[in-house]
Amino acid sequence: MTDTDLIRLALAAAAEAGPRDVPIGAVVLDHDGTELARAANAREELGDPTAHAEILALRAAAKVRGDGWRLEGATLVVTVEPCTMCAGALVMARVARVVFGAWEPKTGAVGSLWDVVRDRRLTHRPEVRGGVLADECAAPLEAFFRAERAATAKSGPESRRGLTLGDD
Repeated sequence: MTDTDLIRLALAAAAEAGPRDVPIGAVVLDHDGTELARAANAREELGDPTAHAEILALRAAAKVRGDGWRLEGATLVVTVEPCTMCAGALVMARVARVVFGAWEPKTGAVGSLWDVVRDRRLTHRPEVRGGVLADECAAPLEAFFRAERAATAKSGPESRRGLTLGDD
């Protein structure tokens, strides 16, 4: 599979996000390309600040592997550049490769705002490819936040969740 094909898998996962969750999707593949897990953001649905698509997919992939928390040789594919929490988690899980779609200049930690995954002080640094189908990955986010703004304008600022494009 090409990186474009992989991002399309993550876009399909993003489409599964609940109506109140930002549509971000992640897929974890084993070293041979076998899909281990996929997830969409579920912070609102689960009431869990750590329920980012990447975290949920990494947890599920580790369970599928069944040999602990290490995901050595695995590839994490996500529609948006991971945040600091997710970047730290993928480094700690020993993910070999990260492929993502849209860059996230407000919270991105894989090259935009920070570059957690390539910090030379860390003992593990995954390969990174960003910007794959970036416009296609940004489109569901833009639509989600456009709808959020319209709902806020209609019902007043007290109903707003305080989301910006950088939230995931």
